[in-house]
Amino acid sequence: MMQIGIVGLPNAGKSTLFNALTKAGATVASYPFCTINPNFGVVTVPDTRLKRLSEIFQPKKLTPSAIEFVDIAGLVKGASQGQGLGNKFLGHIRNVDAIIHLVRCFTDPDVSHPSGKISPADDIAVVETELALADLEMAEKQVENTSKLVKGGQNERAKELEFFRKVKDTLGRGTPLRKLVFGKEENEWLKLVFRNFLTLKTILFVANLDDKYLETGKNEYYENLLTLSGEKETVIPICAKIEMEIAELSEDEAKVFMKELKLEEAGLNRLIRAAYKLLGLNTFFTCFEGGELSAWSFESGTTAVKAAGKIHTDMEKGFIKAEVMNFQDLDKAGSVASARSQGCWRLEGRDYIVRDGDIITFKFSKTS
Repeated sequence: MMQIGIVGLPNAGKSTLFNALTKAGATVASYPFCTINPNFGVVTVPDTRLKRLSEIFQPKKLTPSAIEFVDIAGLVKGASQGQGLGNKFLGHIRNVDAIIHLVRCFTDPDVSHPSGKISPADDIAVVETELALADLEMAEKQVENTSKLVKGGQNERAKELEFFRKVKDTLGRGTPLRKLVFGKEENEWLKLVFRNFLTLKTILFVANLDDKYLETGKNEYYENLLTLSGEKETVIPICAKIEMEIAELSEDEAKVFMKELKLEEAGLNRLIRAAYKLLGLNTFFTCFEGGELSAWSFESGTTAVKAAGKIHTDMEKGFIKAEVMNFQDLDKAGSVASARSQGCWRLEGRDYIVRDGDIITFKFSKTS
């Protein structure tokens, strides 16, 4: 299962957001490093298509797709040199697939800020710098190791050495590697050390606002963050405190509370969908009338045989064919029988590239 780490400076509201996302009840405090060890929580992905598919298939069981969120301890200036939780913190980030950077955009005299002032620009700079410094150390090691191989006679590694020197120079200027565009060969070299490079990870900025934003729609810190991020980075506005309150209510109570706040849907739903997209994930469905309806996550470019393997390895090994229809066609037809009569179902082979919204029935031979 894909993991997204929630990072940011101490007291940015990471544990509050994590509580709201997972309803896990992780301890929330207003002092630095209240999260020492990371907390893990599996979150289902909101998908309106499941409701429509449930109406059509009338399943006995419904299983949405899911991603895992990780609440990681607050980072401080000097983490790359061991300050705060230092390398332990950085190690936790290395293990996740993508990052949510929670940026504090609220004032509260009862919740201290590490630097004593609210400044999204400064907060982002601290985190980005520490990640870049940690990456710089890794790049220096990669240059050193590759240089030894070239000097030892492996001249074919010379271009690789030149590339990692460029990476080192880029990080030395404080530029995250995710802002660069790499060629095919360069991407192959990066795969060798992918998880070691923190600034390669895709990032989603989340502005943690106060409840005044819900009333006025204005927040100078959020506006500053939008300017800083530009067009290349996504920013999701959210009030973690309010979202946690909503998450703790019953479904009916939550609807009433959200109506009072004039919220059409919980901000968490937008955040989860954005996080799902951040990971480059799509969804296919398996549906059996009167049985189980399941949503499965997959990355773009996944073939039918590999999609079968996400359900069970035996289905991949014994793959014969896939019966496929897309959700839009079934939704328009209104029923499975009508969809079949209109020729919407089709047979696909093992190399078929699965599309988002595909409804698939896999045919396979059982292996011993």
